[in-house]
Amino acid sequence: MIPSTSLQTALNAIVHDGQAMLDDLQQMLSVDTCFPPGNGYPAFADLMQSLLTPLDFQFQRVSVPKPLWQTPDDSAQGERINLIASLAAGAAENCNLYFHVDTVPAGDGWRFPPLSLTEAEGKLFGRGAADMKGTIVAAMAAIRAARAAGLRLRFNPVLLLCTDEEGGLYPGIRYLAEQHCFHGHMLSFNGGAVPRIWAGCFGSIDAKIIITGRSAHSGDPVGGINAIEAALPLMNALHRLKQDVESRTSLMPSPPHFAGKPLTSRLTLAAAHGGSKGSIIPERFELLINRRYAPEEAFADVWQELAQCVELAMANTPAPDVALQMIGHLAPVSDPGGPHWSRWQAALCQGFGFEENDFAVWGSSTSSDMGWVQQAGMKEILLGGLARPDNRIHAADEYTTMADLVALSQSILAYLADDFSPTPGPQ
Repeated sequence: MIPSTSLQTALNAIVHDGQAMLDDLQQMLSVDTCFPPGNGYPAFADLMQSLLTPLDFQFQRVSVPKPLWQTPDDSAQGERINLIASLAAGAAENCNLYFHVDTVPAGDGWRFPPLSLTEAEGKLFGRGAADMKGTIVAAMAAIRAARAAGLRLRFNPVLLLCTDEEGGLYPGIRYLAEQHCFHGHMLSFNGGAVPRIWAGCFGSIDAKIIITGRSAHSGDPVGGINAIEAALPLMNALHRLKQDVESRTSLMPSPPHFAGKPLTSRLTLAAAHGGSKGSIIPERFELLINRRYAPEEAFADVWQELAQCVELAMANTPAPDVALQMIGHLAPVSDPGGPHWSRWQAALCQGFGFEENDFAVWGSSTSSDMGWVQQAGMKEILLGGLARPDNRIHAADEYTTMADLVALSQSILAYLADDFSPTPGPQ
């Protein structure tokens, strides 16, 4: 399609809005919202209100009650503030623009300060640059351009700035959906800068197993119970279960980089902690595991399988106590298609330069908190974002690019604009 004059003016304005986008991104990256623990949410909500107030947004703060998100290990700390920012544009329908504001912890191996914006090598580095504070920057630039050009909007944009997507026990969007805090349709930015039609994603469970032994002097260990050694049968049993789990395939179409191989369920021994000194028999050993389960699997069956594995492996352990705790859960997403997808595809073509025949349908064994939105009754979920296979999301030196920020912003603007009239075509 050929954009109208006013829409083209607004699209061009985004290209020249680079400094404001960099300033916004710098301020967002500087607020540490890593989860765990997630105690930076109030400060981030304050920042977003200060950035969005000049755009005439109205705000509602919704805190998730502590009994819902508090984990048995107290790894989650601080108030869970979810910010709903609404712009009443006068349209008949809302479009909910979803963002999670939490990031994974910075971790090791960075060449650049992770909580600051660094421009280098033609890239924009920082924890959350791509996943997903950069997507908030893109949406703000789109709305700024629409206001400057006086564009009429087809959808009222509602920004949902939510907590605890990164493996949280009770993500903020789940609570907002269950409390019916928004209406309209959903556009999630937990996706990539690729021509993809979302087929859904796997669920994810984070579980901690705690083995309690009895400390003693390692040179005179009478009465001591080594928690790490007591856990060896469990680790072997989990490794055997891993082989079984990862033989299970899903009917969900796999990503292009899988080269035709199917998506499979996954079990990962993700972290192990125990012991302090060579002269002390370790009294406590903690094992963190992650289980990715396909939409075809029932959560109750998955959890029961894990619990039985732990129970059987530790049946004869000398350890006086073994505890299995769930500390994070994201439900799977299945069949998120719907009537708005064709317009969103056309908007992505406008912003990123994709062709209609570039699009492919695929899912992933990564996870999203959109499964809770579906369980609350909203089945159609559009997907976009800044993720690319090489931009090191969840790793050191995470980055995005200005080109992708501009392209995503132009896609959002086109989708929201009333005079964006894509030629109807097959999905």
